[in-house]
Order: sequence, then C-alpha cells, then structure tokens
Amino acid sequence: MDPAAYRAALAEIVAPLDAALRTVDRAAEGKALDAALGTAATAAETAAGLLDAERAPDDAWTGNTALAEAVRDLSLSLVDAQSGGGRCATSPRITLGSDDALASVRQADASLTALGYAVDLKLPRTEKAKNRRLGNNALVRDRRQGGLGRLTIKNGTSSDAVVTLTKGQRTNFTVYIRKGKDATVRRVADGAYNVYFASGTDWNSSKRSFTRDCSFQKFDDKADFDTRQVSGGTQYTILTFSLQKTVGGNATTSEVPEAEFPS
Repeated sequence: MDPAAYRAALAEIVAPLDAALRTVDRAAEGKALDAALGTAATAAETAAGLLDAERAPDDAWTGNTALAEAVRDLSLSLVDAQSGGGRCATSPRITLGSDDALASVRQADASLTALGYAVDLKLPRTEKAKNRRLGNNALVRDRRQGGLGRLTIKNGTSSDAVVTLTKGQRTNFTVYIRKGKDATVRRVADGAYNVYFASGTDWNSSKRSFTRDCSFQKFDDKADFDTRQVSGGTQYTILTFSLQKTVGGNATTSEVPEAEFPS
C-alpha cells in the first residue's frame, strides 16, 4: 500500500475510536462513564482488528503493529476501569491513570506521526489517586433525637473508619473516626441499635463511602442504651467499642455484603 492510501485508511480506522474516547472524556462519573468506557472498549477492539489486517507501507509496518497491540490492550484496560456502580469503587479515571495502556498508545501514536502518518486520537483525561479524609469525630449523618447515652469508638486499626448505628431500617447516625483516634457521640436515645462499621481509604462524601481497600462489618451484638431514674439521680448507658480486635475482647463481628451496608 502506498503512503497516501495508508494515511487515508488509518484515519478511517481510528475515527470511530477517537469519537468513542472523546465521549469517555466528557462523560460524567457513574453510569454514563461506565457506559462510555464499554462503548470505547468495543471500538478499540474493532480498531485493533482492522489495524492487524491493514497492509501498511514498509516504513510504517512496525509502528502499525505496535499501534494495533496498544489499542487492543487499551480495550482491556477500558473494561477493567469500569466502576460497576458499587459503593467502594475507585474512579475509572484514576484506574486509567495508573494503567500503562494509554502510555503505550501515545508512544505508538508518536512513532507513526514522526514518520508522517498522523494518528488522530484524543485520549481521555485521567486523575491521580486521592486520599480524601474527614475530620475525626465528624458526623456523616445525624438523625439523633436526643438522649443521654454516650458511645465512644476506639479506632486502633491502620485505616480510617465510619461507624453507623441503626434501629430497624433507620440510620441514627454515622461518625467518622480517623485511624489511631477515638471518637465520642453523645445524646444517643434509648434503644437497641445495630452497629456497623466500614474502613478503607479515600472518603467519597457524595457516595458516603471509601473508594479503596474497603471492609464492611457489623458487630454481632446490639448496643443497648437505657436511661432510668435511680436513687440520687439519673442512670444512663455509656458504651465503648474497639474496632481493633483485642486479646480478651468479647465483641465479635461479621462481614457484611457491600450492598447491605446502611447508607
């Protein structure tokens, strides 16, 4: 194939992929971005197959082969980057940013462009991994209705955590505890509460969840708060929970499916 014909064929092959990648670049985080990634992955796989079948000029043969391999790897990376919509999900833009596929496409692009065969591909923007945190003892949710109960949580683990107390289907409060810190919540109303806790890295406030290294658990026993009048005054419950397993501790926990963790 002569150089002019190859340039035209190359432009035709990469045009649908370029359009799909531009959609990825514009897509909002969430379902729209996951859908755009899926469409772009299919377009990349198609482009790789067409590049493999293309009869490139002698001076472009190596570059054409490298571009086909890079685009095929990009297809896999685009699929892997999809978040799936879970609570604990790293942004696809962060996943792509830590992948080698985009760099490989850029290198193959540059090699062919230097020979006079322009590859017009706009690769999607990426982001660096984040480590967002709330302040210790910050209330993520607060539906307390008043009371005298007091709960202290000791987080001796190596990760930040949130603790959530629920009664029935209703979340009473969620409090953020930084690693190595304690947090205390006052004004807890009487009742028996389920106690959930999640730990991880990088707090996403819009999802009210960590995005990496997530663990979701629940204390097997409920936290009972009771207030009563006794001789000489009022007696109320003060509880302390430790998120780190301790020798001699009697509070057991169980893993909780991500979808069942209260929001």
